[in-house]
Amino acid sequence: MSSSRPALGVGMVGYAFMGRVHSQAWRSVGAFFDLPVTPVMAVLSGRSARTADAAATLGWAAVENDWKELIRREDVHIVDICTPGDSHAEIAVAALEAGKHVLCEKPLANTVAEAEAMVAAAGQAAARGVRSMVAFNYRRVPAVALARQMVADGRLGEIRHVRAQYLQDWITDPEFPLVWRLQKDKAGSGALGDIGSHIVDTAQFVTGQNLTGVSALTETFIRERPLAGDSAGLAAGADGTGRGEVTVDDAALFIGRLSGGGLASFEATRFAAGRKNALRLEINGSLGSLAFDFEAMNELWFHDHTLPAGDAGFRRILVTESDHPYAAAWWPPGHGLGYEHTFTHEVKDFLEALAAGTDPTPSFADGLRVQRVLRAVEESAANDSRWTAITG
Repeated sequence: MSSSRPALGVGMVGYAFMGRVHSQAWRSVGAFFDLPVTPVMAVLSGRSARTADAAATLGWAAVENDWKELIRREDVHIVDICTPGDSHAEIAVAALEAGKHVLCEKPLANTVAEAEAMVAAAGQAAARGVRSMVAFNYRRVPAVALARQMVADGRLGEIRHVRAQYLQDWITDPEFPLVWRLQKDKAGSGALGDIGSHIVDTAQFVTGQNLTGVSALTETFIRERPLAGDSAGLAAGADGTGRGEVTVDDAALFIGRLSGGGLASFEATRFAAGRKNALRLEINGSLGSLAFDFEAMNELWFHDHTLPAGDAGFRRILVTESDHPYAAAWWPPGHGLGYEHTFTHEVKDFLEALAAGTDPTPSFADGLRVQRVLRAVEESAANDSRWTAITG
């Protein structure tokens, strides 16, 4: 990478799971993609005494314990938000107003009102050349990007039926602690916002259509859990014991209608024993079908319904060829990619858009669109699964 290329300093807020993955992306992107700019990992912000150790481990040059100080720094041009959803709006709006580009983890916010404020700030910032993007990383799975291409090329014909699932099992144990993801004031919602937002965005991205209405059910299977101390922002008793209320959903099921008239069903649960990260998508059209499962992320299954019945059937596409999305930058065909590569692709696309002066996608407006779906699901579930239009 040429040192003559403009440098963009990155300041990241938060360093836990998402922060570690984003750090890997910022470290690796320039080694595999020929970028028009050079990202510099300038500063990491976190409230914990462990922030300095995290910065040293993850590759950040400096530390700020207050994200507001990070935003004020002249060596920060991009603010990467990897915090729980309750702080997304405040940080993003402040960063955009300060003239910093923003990459924000999903879901965009905890409420539609917060997301709307973020979209308004993004619109005002864009007029000044300041860009923003929400981090729905599954769009950057090569197989998912290929699925989008095939739908856009008309290979499936008219989209009639979509089935989307996101299945995990990491909180099936009743003694798993009350971490922040199980508290509504911090997470906004449970499986619905955490993983349901991904399948809503992925389905809308691949089909090129939006949901117009839903009918939903949600359930919380375990309503109290052991207090987790600092990891949940709650203090356990003096003897380390105590339990607290789970205030989010454990699972969400909903059906919907697409803007093109097709039907869709969605299932998001963190109680599917044996499923670790099964983001699944099947799209049925008048000319064929596509099927994807992230637990086999380098594969896309395609059925061409225009073939004679004797020759028809699903066939596996191993999405590792150099003409597949993103794949040319990596390994020889058949040498698969992993979860972390989706974030590298995300950062690559973001930086290229910044250099070109174009709006990266998915935009904050796309994130707001997902947020409105999540709100409609919650409203429907609270009203005996009543059909609820997605407005705005």
